[in-house]
Amino acid sequence: MKIGAISIKTIFPIVVLLLLSHSVFANTPTQRDWWYTFQRGKLMLSQGDYGNALMTFEDARRDRRVVFDRMERQFVDLLSLGEFRRLGDSLDWVERHIRDRHFVEAAAILDELYFRIPRERFGNSATAALEGLGTLRYFPEAEMWIGRTFLAGGELGLALRQFQLAFSQRHLFENPAIATELLYEIAEIHRLRQEYREMERVLLSILEDSTLWAGAGQGWQAGTFARDAMTRTLQTNGVERFITLYRYGNTQALRSHRELGFFYAAGGRHARAQEHLMFAFLIQNTVIIDEIIRQRFDFSFTTLEALSDEISRNPFLAAYADETGYYRVAFYLGNALFGNGHGASARGLWNFLAARGSAGEWQVRAAAQLRSPQVGPTLVMP
Repeated sequence: MKIGAISIKTIFPIVVLLLLSHSVFANTPTQRDWWYTFQRGKLMLSQGDYGNALMTFEDARRDRRVVFDRMERQFVDLLSLGEFRRLGDSLDWVERHIRDRHFVEAAAILDELYFRIPRERFGNSATAALEGLGTLRYFPEAEMWIGRTFLAGGELGLALRQFQLAFSQRHLFENPAIATELLYEIAEIHRLRQEYREMERVLLSILEDSTLWAGAGQGWQAGTFARDAMTRTLQTNGVERFITLYRYGNTQALRSHRELGFFYAAGGRHARAQEHLMFAFLIQNTVIIDEIIRQRFDFSFTTLEALSDEISRNPFLAAYADETGYYRVAFYLGNALFGNGHGASARGLWNFLAARGSAGEWQVRAAAQLRSPQVGPTLVMP
């Protein structure tokens, strides 16, 4: 039977999809709903409304699950149609058929899937694409913010479990850098709970992707060679020669190196403290020097004193130095060098700090170290 120029056989799959779409989509949340709900939860948390923030994040999590469950069911129904079963598992053929036959909702589902997961990950498999679509029901950002809500309310155990759940779904983060941020939050909870071994393990895990800290293979060999050369320069020729020769801009690793350096300093493990504080101080100086060069291309590093003058004149750099504990890192790096038997390099850092009023507390403490150096730990973990 014909209806105009279109056969019943031709329109039947389209009618089925429209009916399925209507039954599944009616009275259910949309992507915009869960995204706005999530943003509203963050606003509530920033205002200290922890109870409503928690419920709002849970609503966003539930609504996202509903949206992607619906998409998954619709895609399953589509692939179950005879015309798609005949195409086999080829994602290329399935996608071409969807777009050629103007299955609008299915095309939108594929666009959403590819937006969140790169198409190449599916290896031209429609089954793999369907499995990928199924993973999108999870909402690691919401899990993380639920954890932050628990943390703000002092519930460390609940916050830790939420952060670990979010980290287990890290491959779904829209911004991969959030996974590192999450590890820092996990490490901070371990610190607050005085679980220092776990804190250490998590902070070290952040450095596993560092080219200068890789744990195996050629990257490790190259990294070890570079670290040894950098360490010899610092210990033998002092910090200013060290900064003149080397740059390292891995800002994601800065906090890990800094916190590990303080942790090892507190335990009197001077060699371990030195290697991490060396990297922390180098990253800080690299960021500062690069920012100055961005504003004044002919700038070159000469001395720490001259660089500190630049920091004091630039509000952005002064805020960065304060936020990242620039002078504190310099002080404990000097202590680690001294404890590790490199007094000349240590005094170079203490002399720099002792002459800088902008170093505040670390000016006073560096002057005390110059008068009477202390080999033992001078830092207590909170």
